[in-house]
Amino acid sequence: MSVQTTLPRVSPPLPPAAIPPLQNGDRLTVAEFRRRYEAMPHLKRADLINGVVYTPSPVSHQWHGVPHAYVVGWLFIYHAHTPGTQAGDNSSLRELDPDSEPQADVNLRILPAHGGQSRTDEKGYIIGPPELIIEVAASSANYDLHDKLDLYRRSGVREYVVWRVWDQAIDWFVLREGRYDPLPPSAEGLYRSEVFPGLWLDAAALLRGDLARVMQVAQEGINSPDHAAFVERLRQAAGG
Repeated sequence: MSVQTTLPRVSPPLPPAAIPPLQNGDRLTVAEFRRRYEAMPHLKRADLINGVVYTPSPVSHQWHGVPHAYVVGWLFIYHAHTPGTQAGDNSSLRELDPDSEPQADVNLRILPAHGGQSRTDEKGYIIGPPELIIEVAASSANYDLHDKLDLYRRSGVREYVVWRVWDQAIDWFVLREGRYDPLPPSAEGLYRSEVFPGLWLDAAALLRGDLARVMQVAQEGINSPDHAAFVERLRQAAGG
């Protein structure tokens, strides 16, 4: 006579809890946003704005990649001739406010040793608002001109530029008394930064892709007396 014994069924152990991926519309704390972002090394960009996650669609070469490269090239010319400044590309910005951690397309900072309002932490992240941020946006409907603009204004980003590629327009804002006012172009049609003297832009030339003209105007700004005086002020601020 045989005795059959029924063994209790034991479920296999559950795998370790996976870190959920970042998805558009997620509502997260800054700490949870960072945890998920750092677990997705393939994700090249994500923004947390007012507690809401924005992840980008695939980047169009024509509508984002090329304009982005043009802006970086124009800004690098100024940075190269202005000691005490630093230009950055696709940098995450920390501690702008408790619920946000945006990633700016392009930024230009005054270094803290020269009187700038931001710094970098031990991991190399920017802490606080750069003086100038530039975003390449599809159109006026993009969140760069709504939620991000409001965040940058509240956080003290002193100048904010948005290139609306589909609209063929460039908006340049200056922070004055807690609000963003449009920066009017000069009589020659040039934008001239108030925060970075000598940073000049022929927006019409940029929009039509006339890079030779863009660089010519950039060099004229760098050669201006205002730029020379600004470089001297930066030098003196560092104990020069």
